[in-house]
Amino acid sequence: MNVSGLDYALLFTGSSAPAAGGDPLAALRLAQKNETRDVAREAKTPEVARDIAAFQKGVTGAKTIGEALRNPDVLKVLLTANGLGDQVNYPALAQKALLSDPGDPASLANKLASTAPGWLATAKAYDFAKNGLAALQDNSVQSSLTQAYAEIQWQQSLDKTTPGLSNALQFLRQAGSITSVDQILGDKVNRAVVLTALGIPQQVAFQPLATQEKAVSSRLDIGKLQNPKFVTGLTDQYLLAMRQQSAGSTAAPGSNGLMTLAVQVRGLVV
Repeated sequence: MNVSGLDYALLFTGSSAPAAGGDPLAALRLAQKNETRDVAREAKTPEVARDIAAFQKGVTGAKTIGEALRNPDVLKVLLTANGLGDQVNYPALAQKALLSDPGDPASLANKLASTAPGWLATAKAYDFAKNGLAALQDNSVQSSLTQAYAEIQWQQSLDKTTPGLSNALQFLRQAGSITSVDQILGDKVNRAVVLTALGIPQQVAFQPLATQEKAVSSRLDIGKLQNPKFVTGLTDQYLLAMRQQSAGSTAAPGSNGLMTLAVQVRGLVV
């Protein structure tokens, strides 16, 4: 028996219509439907517009790529847009990693790849070591960066009302490219969604890598991530688990029954 995302909504709400502020599955569908419009609105909000303007000014005023990467306004947009927003408070590391040669196995970006692959991916994407400041001065690059920055800010705003929604949206986009357990464990979004959906404690990170790999592979057939319906079901499980965690001890009467049903359905999806 296969259970799609719409089936999930019907199971838990009795309706496929969005239930704002309540059903996380409906919130996900609504976010997907309105994404283009809402990201455009986010880009025009005072805070995001100010960040984008400061980024563009910093790039325009810089004389070298080193100077640009020392500018906190430039780093904020560049790192956030490339999924490294949690590294903004480490400017020295960012400068060294991004200026290192991605083609050199001994470079800092490559050394960090096993634990933080985002550095190497970003270094390869712009290759500042070779292209210098021109990599940021290109109009199409700036447009892509500012668009991605606004999109991430929008996603994060969704988490305020629906815990985990930003991760859910990102996972749905990239799940089809996952072909190994290490791609799950090495990416913070993939890791959060899959481990939570499968009921694997995040503390498994303190265990040897082989133990972590087995914990995931014994519960998940990686090949199924090529099936959009399966990915939707897995993502829905993640959102339901996140709502349960958020509710905690203040959960409303009847919520335990809801999670019990989620657990029962989990066996049909994974």
